[in-house]
Amino acid sequence: MPAYKTDKGDWFVSFYYENIQGKNIKKKKTGFSTKREALAWERDFKEQHSGALDMKFDNFIETYFADIRPRVKYSTWITKERLVRLKIRPYFGQRPIADITASDIIAWQNSLIDYRDSEGEPYSDTYLRTIQNQMSAIFNHAVRYYGLRYNPVKQAGRIGKEKARPMQIWTRDEYMRFSNAIKDDPASWYAFEILYWCGLRVGELLALTGSDIDFDAKTITVNKTYMRIHMTDYITPPKTEKSNRIIWMPDFLCDELKIFIKKNRRGYKPKARIFTMSLNYLHTVMRRGSEAAGVKRIRVHDLRHSHVSLLISMGFSAVDIAARMGHESIDITLHYAHIFPSSQETMASRLNVERECGVQAM
Repeated sequence: MPAYKTDKGDWFVSFYYENIQGKNIKKKKTGFSTKREALAWERDFKEQHSGALDMKFDNFIETYFADIRPRVKYSTWITKERLVRLKIRPYFGQRPIADITASDIIAWQNSLIDYRDSEGEPYSDTYLRTIQNQMSAIFNHAVRYYGLRYNPVKQAGRIGKEKARPMQIWTRDEYMRFSNAIKDDPASWYAFEILYWCGLRVGELLALTGSDIDFDAKTITVNKTYMRIHMTDYITPPKTEKSNRIIWMPDFLCDELKIFIKKNRRGYKPKARIFTMSLNYLHTVMRRGSEAAGVKRIRVHDLRHSHVSLLISMGFSAVDIAARMGHESIDITLHYAHIFPSSQETMASRLNVERECGVQAM
């Protein structure tokens, strides 16, 4: 392992190593102050990269995409591709993937943490964790299938948080005040009625077509979701298999929708979307309505949480609510446990009775 001195007086190493495909690759590294530093660097490099994946990060991304694209839902693919294109690829694109270290990952993480948008807002903790998880998935793929030595994202540690900020909900009275404040916008008013009284996800609402509403059975069939990406509309299968469901409407909502559909001829076309406004427009209406009604501002998705809260207050079980929402019952129990009334006192009282019965039977 020789080292060489340049005309400027510093040292460099030049050597070959074997990559994962068994090819001999030439490597040169300059700028060392001493011969010892140069040789130490060559030794460490060979230990880490012998049989290593010799490919630029950009090129490996294409390999990664080709591997996973046929295996995931289109909506999942769109999310992955966008995250990688905007938040990961520009930073690491031209770096050899085997050369990316934990310290490089930390510098990238810090750039995400330091980011502020035009209004001075940082990325949310959940979004940071989503980007982090995607980066780790890329390196895990390289380790598992292409011989990369280790995943530097794991060494660097996590950023962000898995759970979103505590959910906010509207009570029935708060929703009614909001509803009255937006009646001047009929299409949005009907959309919010479905979101609150049926608990649909926004994408499920925006995907509804005329054939999904059965006024005789008073049901809404949920079997797809809507998303708009890069100025293009996409209709895809719903979030999970359990999201395919039939929701029974209360009589008043069924009657309201009949009026809306009759006024909106698009509703008579079985394959035409009933609600064609954008998610951003719904956010705008919600902000305006909240201010006009004097109620706290919540997200559009929080109407789904508000529906669950309403059902819990009405005494329905986690199993019943899960079927309506397209969840597993355990998910309802875990996510909304703080809303369910406590039964500990009742349990203790009934255990007292059971013990007394046992004593009397002796």
